[in-house]
Amino acid sequence: MNLAEQRHPSVPGPRAGSPYRSYVYAYPHKTAYRPLEPAVPLAEAWRDERKDALFLYVHVPFCEMRCGFCNLFTTPTPKTDLVAAWTEALLRQARAVRHALGDARFARFAMGGGTPTLLSAAGLATLLDALATLTGVDLARVPASVEVSPETLDREKLTVLRARGVDRISMGVQSFVEAESRAAGRPQSTAEVEAGLDAVRSLGFPTLNVDLIYGLPGQTVESFLRSLRAALSFRPEELYLYPLYVRPLTGLGRASRSWDDERLALYRAGRDFLRDAGYLQSSMRMFRAAHAPSADGPVYCVQDDGMVGLGVGARSYTRALHYGTDYAVGAAAVRDIVAAWVDRAPFTHAERGFVLDLDEQRRRWVELTLLAEGVDRAAYRARFGTDVLADLPELATLVDDGLAQVDDAHLVLTDAGLERSDAIGPWLFSDAVRARMDEWQAR
Repeated sequence: MNLAEQRHPSVPGPRAGSPYRSYVYAYPHKTAYRPLEPAVPLAEAWRDERKDALFLYVHVPFCEMRCGFCNLFTTPTPKTDLVAAWTEALLRQARAVRHALGDARFARFAMGGGTPTLLSAAGLATLLDALATLTGVDLARVPASVEVSPETLDREKLTVLRARGVDRISMGVQSFVEAESRAAGRPQSTAEVEAGLDAVRSLGFPTLNVDLIYGLPGQTVESFLRSLRAALSFRPEELYLYPLYVRPLTGLGRASRSWDDERLALYRAGRDFLRDAGYLQSSMRMFRAAHAPSADGPVYCVQDDGMVGLGVGARSYTRALHYGTDYAVGAAAVRDIVAAWVDRAPFTHAERGFVLDLDEQRRRWVELTLLAEGVDRAAYRARFGTDVLADLPELATLVDDGLAQVDDAHLVLTDAGLERSDAIGPWLFSDAVRARMDEWQAR
């Protein structure tokens, strides 16, 4: 029995069990957050943090529809008065956060959700202009990304985004095959998708990202490759390939399905296709084209620098404190949380979150680097003063199992490790985080 199995006897090693356990895009997950007692004043939370290269993230909790696979924090078809009240509350929060941060500078901006382009063109313009004034973020000078969906996109909205400096559009296409989209609870026409992508290209956004999903009901390797060929006809600078997850309280979550072998076959076909097309694989999900622009603007390092989240559903990160709002998946619970947040005042304290001790800070740093470009051992030592393999000896298991390679400079995942990223990430969770996540009740 290896060290990791001794620490987590109920958790199979990364080579055993399903390769599809959980997508680790942040650590710890919001299901590990709990009420902070007492609540932490934001000025205190950020007092000793570096604030010269922060990430500003704005979460829009609205969508036109709830896709069958979606477990994101979002509510469909909001009424106009709710959108107006949410906008007012978000700007009120931005004022409070800016006051607490003091002299802070933002090196990155992103707006996601939800679907930001559910907002009207006028609503987007009002929101972005107000955020620039209230936070000081200059979208013309920093990389700025906005998530869109084909059914909510039009040229007027894209013109608003481009005029304000947004340089990256990320479109959740999921599939160019209409039957697959319908099976996933997302009715959309291929013509609608193509019209949206044409508009993005014609308006000159430097970076277009296309999200696709593999493992959809009825999908085959050939139909997945058909979607990839269709996507590449628009020369996207980036593509993200996401495995389908079936989660409780989602539309597809009502059906039981096990299809690990199918997803692995689809992933490998898509990976090989994109590599052959000249795309560089940066993680299990991300593929970047040779013609993609280099990242200009202030330097931001996701594992080292802080993130400021605005909006219900957003979360914020300092080195030792992650905080955000309550979390739910079910439609009724999400609506209740959104309604309570809109009436909240005055946004001066972190009320729900997770305090990271030194071990958790180390694990977060490793999670965010190992599953992407790999662990730079010198950078880890500069941050923590120790060696990563001494702090997390279970990492040696990845090397023994052929999932990672290590030398004096780096620890990087092999191809076998990359395709098991969604098993490796959860396997590295601490006992404390895993216990909190297990206690969380889906609602």
